[in-house]
Amino acid sequence: MTAPVVRQRDTAGWFGHPRGLSTLFFTEMWERFSFYGLKALLILFMTAAVTQGGLGFSSERAGGILGWYGFGVYASAILGGVLADRVFGQYRSVLLGGIIIAAGHFSMAFPTLATFYLGLCLIVVGTGLLKPNASTMVGALYDEDDARRDAGFSIFYVGINVGAFVAPLIVGTLGQKVDWHVGFACAGVGMVLGLIQYVAGKSRLTPALQRLGQTDRHAAPATGPWWRFTRDEWGRVAAIAVLFVFSSIFWGAFEQASSSLNLFADRLTDNRLFGLRFPSTWYQSLNSMFMIFGLAPLIGWLWIRLGPRQPSSPVKFALGLIFVGLGFVLIVPAARMAQERGVLVSPWWLIGLYFLHTIGELCLSPVGLSIVTKLAPARIVGAMMGLWFLSIAVGNKFAGMAGGMFETLPLPKLFTAVAGTTFVAALILLALTPWLRKLMGGVR
Repeated sequence: MTAPVVRQRDTAGWFGHPRGLSTLFFTEMWERFSFYGLKALLILFMTAAVTQGGLGFSSERAGGILGWYGFGVYASAILGGVLADRVFGQYRSVLLGGIIIAAGHFSMAFPTLATFYLGLCLIVVGTGLLKPNASTMVGALYDEDDARRDAGFSIFYVGINVGAFVAPLIVGTLGQKVDWHVGFACAGVGMVLGLIQYVAGKSRLTPALQRLGQTDRHAAPATGPWWRFTRDEWGRVAAIAVLFVFSSIFWGAFEQASSSLNLFADRLTDNRLFGLRFPSTWYQSLNSMFMIFGLAPLIGWLWIRLGPRQPSSPVKFALGLIFVGLGFVLIVPAARMAQERGVLVSPWWLIGLYFLHTIGELCLSPVGLSIVTKLAPARIVGAMMGLWFLSIAVGNKFAGMAGGMFETLPLPKLFTAVAGTTFVAALILLALTPWLRKLMGGVR
């Protein structure tokens, strides 16, 4: 089904964007607050001794659970996208997802193994409903030819990173310094705040739902088999599939922030800066801090400055892979010093790594969200957005596997292998770029 054309150029919101963007900005901000707050604590809680309130798991077992959890959170987005397209609609899917996520965090506030696993499962289900459909509604705030769309996704992405920046500082500190389960409960409170403002801003999302052929209660009516694409649509879907592979590789390296790099920060780094000691979970805020307070505006300005001369989406993806690889190249000497000399290394090694990783993320992640809303046929945009998040799911699984090798494989070898993989992938993608641009049919 072709999405209805809704010519309502809403410029009453932030920086001349639609008003619904601020509603989705804060919804995603609070959801990411809850998500990244939990993620900062998860592997540390699982590997902490039982006498310290943790579960006493080995790093291998904890890394495996973390990997499957990360995989499930993003893989469930496929089902969440399909349910939104065919049953609930995007608005109700986000609302139901947020309620289930909050229930998951509050379940983990109870100190039993059963409620721990129940909480993880609920968060997986809830995130699958919320995550792809919030992004889909952002794209639907704009007409197909609206030049504000990419900039709108950049603003939306800032919301993600505000939540990700604040969460380790608050949730992480409460979990490490007060009680693990107080931290988990705090994450749930954040999700509840996001739901309150989402419901309050429902009227601002009406134009987006109209473009999707939906209401706040119903999905768009089905008009035929979803798989009957035109030749151009098949080409665009194929381009998404190819970029999916390289996105998975990127996230497999990047998401080690919560696995191998999190353990490196906790066990092998002297967590003092300018004489002040700080919790190891605070490193999880660096990526978002760099993004919010400098890199996101700078790179956004750069793309606008370059205009039609800016790199195509596949080239931006390759740049993302290169920068995430450079981050691991930087940390190799520190890993060698820590393991061979038995010393705690300076925090500046990890600060430099996260700076490079942030540049890489800005080259790839918001571009990926935007390109899916541009390339995907309108009748399956929710499902395609869910499929796109599967690439992050695969990356999370790879990252969890790497975290499980923390105690068995020398870290310099592990980090060198990760860097080599991303560099090779970037070269392959650059070679494929001319062909991909043809598949994309003029979409940059």
